[in-house]
Amino acid sequence: MTDQRPLRVVMVGHVDHGKSTVIGRLLHETGSLPPGKLDAVAAASSRRGMPFEWAFLLDALQLERDQGITVDVSEIRLRAPGRPITIVDAPGHVEFLRNMVTGAAAADAAVLVIDAAEGVRDQTRRHAGLLPLIGHRQVVVAVNKVDLIGFSAERFAALEAELATLLAGLNLTARAVVPVAARDGDNLVAASPRLGWYRGPTLLQALQDWPGPPAAEDQPLRLAIQDVYKFDERRILAGRIESGQLAVGDTLCFSPGERRSRIASIEAWPPGTAPMAAGAGMSVGITLADPIFVERGEIASHEADLPVLTDVFHGRLFWLKPAALGRGDRLTLRLCTQETVAVVEEILAVTDAARLEALGTGAVPANAIAEVVLRCRRVVALDDGRRLPRTGRFVLLDDDGAIAGGGIASPAGHEDLRRRLVRKADNLTEVASHVGRPERARRNGHAGGVLWLTGLSGSGKSTLAGELERRLFDRGCQVFVLDGDNLRSGLNADLGFSPEDRAENIRRAGAVAALMAQAGFICITAFISPYRSDRARARQACGEGFHEIYVQADLATCEARDPKGLYARARAGKIAEFTGISAPYEAPEAPELVVDTAAMGVEEAVDGLVSYVTRVFVK
Repeated sequence: MTDQRPLRVVMVGHVDHGKSTVIGRLLHETGSLPPGKLDAVAAASSRRGMPFEWAFLLDALQLERDQGITVDVSEIRLRAPGRPITIVDAPGHVEFLRNMVTGAAAADAAVLVIDAAEGVRDQTRRHAGLLPLIGHRQVVVAVNKVDLIGFSAERFAALEAELATLLAGLNLTARAVVPVAARDGDNLVAASPRLGWYRGPTLLQALQDWPGPPAAEDQPLRLAIQDVYKFDERRILAGRIESGQLAVGDTLCFSPGERRSRIASIEAWPPGTAPMAAGAGMSVGITLADPIFVERGEIASHEADLPVLTDVFHGRLFWLKPAALGRGDRLTLRLCTQETVAVVEEILAVTDAARLEALGTGAVPANAIAEVVLRCRRVVALDDGRRLPRTGRFVLLDDDGAIAGGGIASPAGHEDLRRRLVRKADNLTEVASHVGRPERARRNGHAGGVLWLTGLSGSGKSTLAGELERRLFDRGCQVFVLDGDNLRSGLNADLGFSPEDRAENIRRAGAVAALMAQAGFICITAFISPYRSDRARARQACGEGFHEIYVQADLATCEARDPKGLYARARAGKIAEFTGISAPYEAPEAPELVVDTAAMGVEEAVDGLVSYVTRVFVK
């Protein structure tokens, strides 16, 4: 049975390959044209001394008729038997890629139109490359103008093979590759006798057979708060339900603030008509039972399925601005109604969207696709764009507020900060020590503090920590080493190596180190501690006595040492989420000291550490 759920279809492709003609003829073949429209188009074509032009059915702007290009996004409903289908016509000209991205992002399915005679062109590759970027995994290909190749099965098969290579490189799957001659209507709605060798579906049938998208109402609740209004004595939170459903009495969590309250009412006009529930796609105003602080940009959800809270994530983006995007560039990130400054922390891969060739990772030129790591100035609430596209898509704005790029987010591999932000114990009162830090420093002959050694596995952290401990102890210092493996054998034995567990491992280690520093010890830690945010939290716990020491060694050097055989096991797939191989390491940006163990021996490195301790700890 054909799926009856409505389907939004985006038409993409090169500017001259006939998208508008395909759509115009589809409107005619399905009886979707308003009365008199066909005659009006015939008259318009005649006035210009042109043959009948199906594309004029869509070109609402005079600019488009004059230049023969589609400038903006148009939406057209087909009166086809079976499921309701809305076609989004996206511009094909390179200058209008922004509109194309907008149209494709709102669609459930995609049709890539290709001229049979011209074959795959740069703009074809570019549009196809954009589809997976904004969440599409499948496509129907309409090979148009097969009349120009004499309806040749051999020419079509060659083009089909070229398309298979293109789509495979983009992780796209073709649900169908349909030969059509749109001007004459061949294979759009009814099978064409001139294509007797073709045994697949018509273009319309391929769309009707497309599996319907998951119902937005059945997905987890995501309500993006647009604004907060004071009305009478009520505070009305207004926003759009991006997915899921809500009802009066539901308890909502507002992220990233993590405040919770129950829905007291769903507002409506006129008074007395307020609904008890609302679903995806609706713009609503709600009031809460508790006077909690909620502001524009927060995302409301149910407790059972919350968005990820993070200040760093991977993004697969398409860059539109003529000036290249580089590492360290700052832009404004907009995700739903959230807005914050984001910095390009890493550029992991760059692909030329026209030629599908890998480029260097130094910068992202215009019209290229890139894998990047973005770090935000503040925590944002988001979802994996492949799971919940509406709360996983983002745009990047330049200083003038113009859209410079956009893409889909993936928080995988980074810590969900919710555990950090939610304090589970209340009614706590910290107990101050009866012995102050200055007294301990006078007794010990040195201040207490933390020497936080961070670096890749094999960089030499544990070796240096042990040697430094011995040297300082022999000088009469109160000193102790906290080693990652030792803590994981006891206090942190319950933790694994997921981003969340890594973060909790470092949180606990930082708390213990801070207590030891408060007790007057020089606490030396030896942890990979791969995330800057975790090390910043350890610094915050300790205060002024925290000293970040970057034990620097490149991956090749560390892997050549491999003292514990961990790199070999990780390369063999026996260790998941191993830092430097399958999990990221974020090097310190401004450490108090850098010890380059790739360039110096153990004795020289320890001498440098002892000198540093003498300078900053010993009074």
